[in-house]
Amino acid sequence: MNKFIFLLSLLIATSLNGAAQTYTSYFTGDTANAVAQPTPGYVLMGGSTENDSAMVWWLKRSGGGDVLVIRASGSNGYNDYLYSDLGIPVNSVETIKFNSRAASFDPYVIRRINECEALWIAGGDQGVYTNYWKNSPVDSLINKAVKDRKIPFGGTSAGMAILGEAYFDALQGSVTSSEALSNPYDPLVSIGRNDFLRVPFLKRVITDTHFDNPDRRGRHFTFLARLYQDSGFAWRGICSEEKTAVCIDITGVARVFGNSPSTEFAYFTKISCLADSFPQVCSPGNPLTWNFSQGPVLVCKIPGTNSGSNTFDLRDWKTMTGGSWEYWKSSNGVFTSTSASYPDCTLSSEEVQIQSAGIVFPNPTTGKWKWSGIEPVTKVKLTDLMGRVYFIGTTLEDGEFDISGFPRGVYMAEAMETKGSGSNNRIRILLQ
Repeated sequence: MNKFIFLLSLLIATSLNGAAQTYTSYFTGDTANAVAQPTPGYVLMGGSTENDSAMVWWLKRSGGGDVLVIRASGSNGYNDYLYSDLGIPVNSVETIKFNSRAASFDPYVIRRINECEALWIAGGDQGVYTNYWKNSPVDSLINKAVKDRKIPFGGTSAGMAILGEAYFDALQGSVTSSEALSNPYDPLVSIGRNDFLRVPFLKRVITDTHFDNPDRRGRHFTFLARLYQDSGFAWRGICSEEKTAVCIDITGVARVFGNSPSTEFAYFTKISCLADSFPQVCSPGNPLTWNFSQGPVLVCKIPGTNSGSNTFDLRDWKTMTGGSWEYWKSSNGVFTSTSASYPDCTLSSEEVQIQSAGIVFPNPTTGKWKWSGIEPVTKVKLTDLMGRVYFIGTTLEDGEFDISGFPRGVYMAEAMETKGSGSNNRIRILLQ
């Protein structure tokens, strides 16, 4: 088969009835489908102009194959940039602009997602992306390509905003920090979760973009409070300032790229182990108050570098290089941040074992644990230090209890049922 390389701006009109124009394709490169082996890698770009070093990092992972850009506005601005400007050889670059939701069901679009070795979501409006792609072949095919074919994947601005397991969908429009803090249940605070994209290392993560323009710390803080309040689980966040990119490799180490010597940051946010309960006030029509201990949300702020030398480890959400720690809190809708050091959440010996209740191991734990030293425990109740019940449940098949999705902190575990005497012994456990 003869191969040829060409530059083509092609308008393709397709639809279920053959009449309406549903997408526009812009193609650059070799039309023959490449045979290439991609390497996983994920890019979260904060918006504005791309960081070239981060895009090179991502493009190399395509294995020289076919690169696909999807968007719902704009045109072919990525084609030359990815095909030739960065100096990384690839077989082709195609941009598909979706003109309606119908394009998500088009056989050509489906085929091109299945054939690409790298996929990028351009900036735009995440509300449109949600409307066009959610619950269509597009989201399921992207998830399959990322999971099964291990393609490198990422997005910028609105493209980054939909990558987390939770996402601000913007279906009602954008929302400012002051609007979100003054009413966490304002209709503008529209958050989806567990029903769209599935990206490795972004489970129970919500992202935010353009973090410095304007200041979006307050609204992201509100997103975390809402998710915690509504789901009962602790969520985390990854946020990028403009021209800043978080590049996550297959091991879960995130590198932060920025245009040094200018200072641009990425933020990794999580509920602190010292935050021992839900927000004090997180309800419709009332300003957000969430200010336990030093601050309920612990934040690692990492400056980007040209080489991506500063890192954050998403396997433990603690190990980092080049960054600093902050606490975030809000009282009556007023957001504040203070410098911090990583808190010591180690249990004392008295907390580890009380009332001759046996032992919980491992303690501290990252989620799965067993209780021994008394009759085998088959059912437990977990409460926080405020007495709020988080969990009543039985063991897994191997005798373990699993609380890996729960907020980090200290819990009181009460044995409700055992295989013996039915003891109601209580013991403290630290979830890290």
